[in-house]
Amino acid sequence: MKNIISSYSRIRPGHVCVNGGIEYHDENFITFAEFIKPFFKRLDLGYPKFYKMDPLSKLGFIASELVFRHVNLDLFDKKRVGVVLANANSSLDTDLVHQESISNRSQYFPSPSVFVYTLPNIMIGEICIRHRLNGENAFLIAENFETKQLFAYVNELFINNRVDACLTGWVDLLKDEFESLMMFVEPDRTDHSAEKLGIKLPFSDETMDELYKIT
Repeated sequence: MKNIISSYSRIRPGHVCVNGGIEYHDENFITFAEFIKPFFKRLDLGYPKFYKMDPLSKLGFIASELVFRHVNLDLFDKKRVGVVLANANSSLDTDLVHQESISNRSQYFPSPSVFVYTLPNIMIGEICIRHRLNGENAFLIAENFETKQLFAYVNELFINNRVDACLTGWVDLLKDEFESLMMFVEPDRTDHSAEKLGIKLPFSDETMDELYKIT
């Protein structure tokens, strides 16, 4: 059985795209916080923990929320829904903040709330906690968005019957440079959530390349 992408979101500075349509557009911002906070409030999720997250987790959290709005997770055993994400800068954005807090010995005051986010897989943890996902997960690091590598990894999970569905994509942030492409992958079957929404793209490295090029 072939797999499909049944929902995706694409976030770049200035705009948010969901399943081919423009969800949000704002060119009048300077920092990532100025861009993401108004959009989060607009989504009206009622999830105050968002404000305690580091910027990378905020980006991944929003990207996944946009995807899951068009997916019926109740159709899946959440113990078999995987999450496989990748980026180029790991958790460097938060690492730099943590480093600043320990570099000055006269004002040495590292924050546990910052330190906990100095691993990129914490972003996956935030997503899994929100949606109660308990399947396979992994975080890959690559200099660029290696779609062939990501496809091979996720496809292997399906072939080996490790997952029934998988949230996957690229989520990268460093200072105020950020971008994400998040996708939900599931088997192509007649009862999947995409049938009602009309989103049904073949899951392949070529498709991911095309979605990534969306501007």
